[in-house]
Amino acid sequence: MKKIDAHAHIGYYGSFFDVGITAQKLLRQMDDFEIEKAVVSDLNNEEIRKAVTAFPDRLIGAVWINPFEGKKAIEEVKRAITEWQFKAIKIHPLLHAFVANDEIVHPIAKVADELGVPMFMHSGHPPFSLPWSIAQLAEDFPTVKMVMVHMGHGHGVYIQAAIDMAKKYSNLYLETSGMPMHTKIKEAYEQVGPNRIMFGTDAPFHHPSVEIQRAMVSGLDERQLSDLFYNNAALFLGL
Repeated sequence: MKKIDAHAHIGYYGSFFDVGITAQKLLRQMDDFEIEKAVVSDLNNEEIRKAVTAFPDRLIGAVWINPFEGKKAIEEVKRAITEWQFKAIKIHPLLHAFVANDEIVHPIAKVADELGVPMFMHSGHPPFSLPWSIAQLAEDFPTVKMVMVHMGHGHGVYIQAAIDMAKKYSNLYLETSGMPMHTKIKEAYEQVGPNRIMFGTDAPFHHPSVEIQRAMVSGLDERQLSDLFYNNAALFLGL
């Protein structure tokens, strides 16, 4: 079954993570698990530009920025989207220590709206990246599509909140990587909407075999799995 990975990384992540992957290794991994394309990001956007330029049929760029960088961040977004042909913006409230609906994020959401691109954002860790805060941002910018990466991550309360908030706001989408509860994938597919949940691996932090198996045992049938693994991301990204 062909797949699009809606959330992967290239590069090395040190400290307690101590994981990394090159573009070439990611592509070999993608081939092993029938992943046709992957949305990739890194704190070094220039490295993503090089990777996407080298493998334009396989890799899709998401520009990862820190809202605290203000005008510089906005310029980086505009360059990546208009010149480098990236297709999304990535922000990480936990890593850069800002609450998802803080006013510092508003200029990023505004430029996303202007450029017609979605925002991907880490979810599931207090106090910065809780689903309720992401939902507030979605309410403030209803014409911007926003993806709650990890759909609440490893906490059952936050996973349920991610589903509940996505049910409430039609511009909120969910991505499955690192979320341990297989049954919540089917619940989200049925309750949020069949086109608003996407498969991801979070490579190199998680392995495709684990992420794929969780989806396979979620209770979705073959047609629904095709939506999760491929169709929804293809539609979302305009592929």
